[in-house]
Amino acid sequence: MNGLEIDYLVLLPALIPIVGVVVILVVDLVNPSLRQLPFAVAGLSAIGASVATLPGLGQVRGDAWATLCVGPGAGTAPAGTPRPGGEGLPQTCFWQADSLTSSLQLAAGVATLVVVLLAWPRTRARSVTEGTREPIMAILLLTAFAGTMVVAASRDIGTWLIALELATLPVIGLVALSGRRGAVAGAVQLLVTSLVSFALLVLGAALWLVATGSPMLDGNAVLVGEGYQTEAPGSALVAWPDASTAMLALAVVLMIAGLGFKLSLVPFHAWTPTAYSGATVPVATFLATVSKIAALAALLVVLRAITVMGASGLAAVALLAALSMTVGNLMALRQNDVVRLLAWSTVAQAGWVVMPLVSVSSLGNRAAATYLLTYVLATTVAFAVVALMLRERPGSGRTLEAYEGLWHRSPWRAGALALALTSLAGLPPGIIGLVGKVVALRPVVVEGWIWLAVIAAANAVLGVAVYLRWLKPVITTTEAAETVQPTTRGPGSRRVIIAGLVLSSALLVVVSVQPDVVLRLLG
Repeated sequence: MNGLEIDYLVLLPALIPIVGVVVILVVDLVNPSLRQLPFAVAGLSAIGASVATLPGLGQVRGDAWATLCVGPGAGTAPAGTPRPGGEGLPQTCFWQADSLTSSLQLAAGVATLVVVLLAWPRTRARSVTEGTREPIMAILLLTAFAGTMVVAASRDIGTWLIALELATLPVIGLVALSGRRGAVAGAVQLLVTSLVSFALLVLGAALWLVATGSPMLDGNAVLVGEGYQTEAPGSALVAWPDASTAMLALAVVLMIAGLGFKLSLVPFHAWTPTAYSGATVPVATFLATVSKIAALAALLVVLRAITVMGASGLAAVALLAALSMTVGNLMALRQNDVVRLLAWSTVAQAGWVVMPLVSVSSLGNRAAATYLLTYVLATTVAFAVVALMLRERPGSGRTLEAYEGLWHRSPWRAGALALALTSLAGLPPGIIGLVGKVVALRPVVVEGWIWLAVIAAANAVLGVAVYLRWLKPVITTTEAAETVQPTTRGPGSRRVIIAGLVLSSALLVVVSVQPDVVLRLLG
């Protein structure tokens, strides 16, 4: 029987944010004076989508929670039945969520929830003369979040491209929403970058379609397009080279370049410090976390498809990783603005995220995801501390000097920031950061990329200097710092920001004490 099998339970991680957008639109139409309700809906949507990823987390290695399947037998199996992943799928499935995919979706949901808490309005209602920034911001956040959930599980070129842009374009509006000159400049740079990135991705997708003859981003399409043959299941692959091999390689390189813009990899990183510094702290947090999850998830869809080719490695990824780590750390050492420091930190950490992908294997893919989750948790905590500091000390909370004596004024907040910075640096007590670096280096050493491992080790030392430079004033107590009195601008929103900081810090503490939680989650 041929047909289309749809299991809406499997699609819930993407459907819940879309439903949230519809609810916000209706609520704003009925009562446009509410300010906090759109964010409450956005927060509940993030929680619901995160919970909906749990079935995918339970998949064993090689299995996927699949739907939107077509082909012989589609529609005959029970909806939501786990199916073998990759080339073992009995049908063509446009949506596949295995443990790796669901882990990235869960991380995106948690990060979105923290962003919603950081952006929580100070008052419940607004006058009729005020703008409608709150529902617009909540809608843009949920739309980009929905795109992230879709791109991680999509397995066809059309959905993959559309979802990737759905995860990107709303963020441009979020950056420009404050209306400040710096925000507009950052949004324009991000828009231009997104257009160039999309052009490269479309060209790469077109070459993929020509090389494989299939719109699917999976191992079956690669094997058929490359002319691989096997005499029996499990037998060695035999292939003959043709023009499609070079075309497929060029397609992958173009896709890596297009996603390099979204990952803030050097030399595609120029928009990052401008957009981060021009945006509000919650939007910068979203850019540094959820947007990076979307970009890596999209890259993993491509690289997991070509794993069946048995490629020895990707030199382009190695070069991008080395450049990103070095340039990001050197520029971060020069920053006095903590938001710009975190922007350049994103560039450096992006190099660590993609470095394991030089190994075109399951080991490299899962190592990259492990490091990304570590980076997302630590960066979320750091941004939450910055958001709370700016709420209490508007206009002066973005400099390193503003954090002098923080340990004396607020030990728990200083402890959270210290844990985040040491995790990014790979130092105790941020054990998860050290584990992430070791996991990221493992595929590099296994594949014999010794020169890249040496550069990574040097940058690990350089990264320690970057983050200790921020940590030093935190643990330094001066007489001037002791006399500083915070000026809160809204106790309600301050409490919600504290809730976001507590949530993200608690998760970081858990994975630092038990780093095997992340390792087991990703297999």
